Amino acid sequence: MLHAVIMAGGSGTRFWPASRRSRPKQFLSLIDGTPLIRTTVERILALVPAERIWIVTAGHTASLARELVPEIPGRNILIEPAGRDTAACAGYAATIISLSDPDAVCLVLPADHIIPDAEALRRALGAGAEHVAEENGLLTFGIRPTRPETGYGYLKIGAAATVRHGHQIHVLDRFVEKPDTRTARRYVDSGVYLWNSGMFAWRAETLLGEIARQLPLLDRGLKAIAEAAGTHREARVLQEIYPTLPRTSVDFGIMEGAQRTWTLPVGFAWSDVGSWAALAEVLPADALGNISRGRITMLDATGNIAISGGPVIAAAGVNDLIIIATPDAVLVVPRSEHQRVKEIVTLLGDAGWEDVL
Repeated sequence: MLHAVIMAGGSGTRFWPASRRSRPKQFLSLIDGTPLIRTTVERILALVPAERIWIVTAGHTASLARELVPEIPGRNILIEPAGRDTAACAGYAATIISLSDPDAVCLVLPADHIIPDAEALRRALGAGAEHVAEENGLLTFGIRPTRPETGYGYLKIGAAATVRHGHQIHVLDRFVEKPDTRTARRYVDSGVYLWNSGMFAWRAETLLGEIARQLPLLDRGLKAIAEAAGTHREARVLQEIYPTLPRTSVDFGIMEGAQRTWTLPVGFAWSDVGSWAALAEVLPADALGNISRGRITMLDATGNIAISGGPVIAAAGVNDLIIIATPDAVLVVPRSEHQRVKEIVTLLGDAGWEDVL
């Protein structure tokens, strides 16, 4: 039985001021007017039916998730009382799914990626799911790099293992942190490194076994949550235990030390749209390199990203800026400084301006 787990608990602070606590990035319509989480669900519905799609999100965004993807059963919206990174998220989902389907095979996908070729994605996901169903282990999907990107982590390909439905699957050699430009160029030139997509496939029982072996504190917490599931204690136990779970990622908390790991390289277009600057990868620009959405006018301006959710933006003689306007806030930052948006959000919190967060 194939299940899909959509991780939708991130805060998306790099997309302020459009992204807010009440509507983080994965619930925004950044590309085509459709919220990212909605697009993610639509991409996989031909592979996994709605009753076996699970969404893990925060309590304050659960109602928004139900509104945007109403075909997902309410019981399949899993609420995290606190953000504890992807290992706890994936482990929680595997725990709940395995209670009703001990043989479940799970695809685990972020809610906020851009993948235009949905059919190519489904073929790759199906091949990866079939592999772990038969061979066990944990599999991650790697993107063949098209440039020496320093904003992504990388995967090093190991020995070829098998071919499934035209997809070569390799042993996963290792994960690599985000590199500098020179190292990234070497990775791309070598042909044995992939971008780390953050998409996975595994049997639920395999993941939980690795958690038990490597992360005993997480294992104990998840088992306590499982014991309370379906009883009058369920909500209270979840609320008490989940915030105490160790904060670590799937990559470094589980995959790096796992006994059997695989990677399936894919070549379709992909972006995790990690910042406003990343919109240049997925939105068309005019002849002067400007990207605009909303009521925007520019004069003698080049290379800008301007998006308005209401006010008119008029810019003249400026280059390589990010200008984002909402009804109550405006962001202006050079494209080269796009990662500093997260710092701005911190400053707004320090100032006590909770109304714009």
